Amino acid sequence: MQSSRIQIAPDGPEFSRIVLGLWRLSSWQMSPSERVLFLREALDLGITTIDQADIYGDYTSETLLGEAFALAPDLRQQFQIVTKCGIQFPSAQRPTQTAHIYNTSGDHIKNSVNQSLQNMQVDQIDLLLIHRPDPLMQADEVAEAFEQLERAGKVKYFGVSNFTPTQFELLNARYPLVTNQVECSLLNMSPIYDGSFDLCQRLRLTPMIWSALGGGRLFTDQSQVGLRLQRVLAKIADEVNGSAAVVAMAWVLNLPTRPMLLTGSGRVKVLTEAVQALDCQLSKGQWFDLWRAATGEDIP
Repeated sequence: MQSSRIQIAPDGPEFSRIVLGLWRLSSWQMSPSERVLFLREALDLGITTIDQADIYGDYTSETLLGEAFALAPDLRQQFQIVTKCGIQFPSAQRPTQTAHIYNTSGDHIKNSVNQSLQNMQVDQIDLLLIHRPDPLMQADEVAEAFEQLERAGKVKYFGVSNFTPTQFELLNARYPLVTNQVECSLLNMSPIYDGSFDLCQRLRLTPMIWSALGGGRLFTDQSQVGLRLQRVLAKIADEVNGSAAVVAMAWVLNLPTRPMLLTGSGRVKVLTEAVQALDCQLSKGQWFDLWRAATGEDIP
């Protein structure tokens, strides 16, 4: 049982559809050798793509990954690394930062990449994302920074995270982007209706999905919506001989954009369920039963 792979854009890279999300890495309290073991267990499941960001773990997550790569240098060549930049906040790790801001200036993007390369102890980033839309973003300046980073061999491909369709199109008109990383789950269907996934289909790009389980709220929410979803998830899980988590992830993975899905757990069981979800083909009836449970409405 292994994750399938997908070329995420017509001229883009090939990634595993299940992506190892490391935004909580610092909270898992793993030793360097335990991190190495965890990375090898992900590889055994065909998960070859890692998602990071400069700010994760209060600016420590990239460094923790770098320690694992230093301990087991063979791992770097087996993974594709995604990381992000563009958010700044006050931190003991960044004593010169005094405000919580978005920063997509060319200098900040290039400096962030240099720091990420140093932190992760790698020579190149496979995919760099702008982490959040910046209302002060100068698209030409961002594109120039991207071009310089690609020419220097520091970054292979570029994309964005949490951008609206119009924000995506603005930057994509200046420099080719290969993905948009967005939140989507049975508790947040916004990209289905705001045009994000329509744009991905039109441009033949694969989106990356974060929080496909609603940060775990799918299984703990005691609201009417949460309880309704839990009942339907349990029913379909019995029908497909899987778990509720597998069904919830399959609901997202069955979308026509064939999205990549980020995990967010240090437990191999969760990685395994994510890979299992790739093979869980829900019927249209099951998919819409979950849609109805989430919305509380029938289709018109």
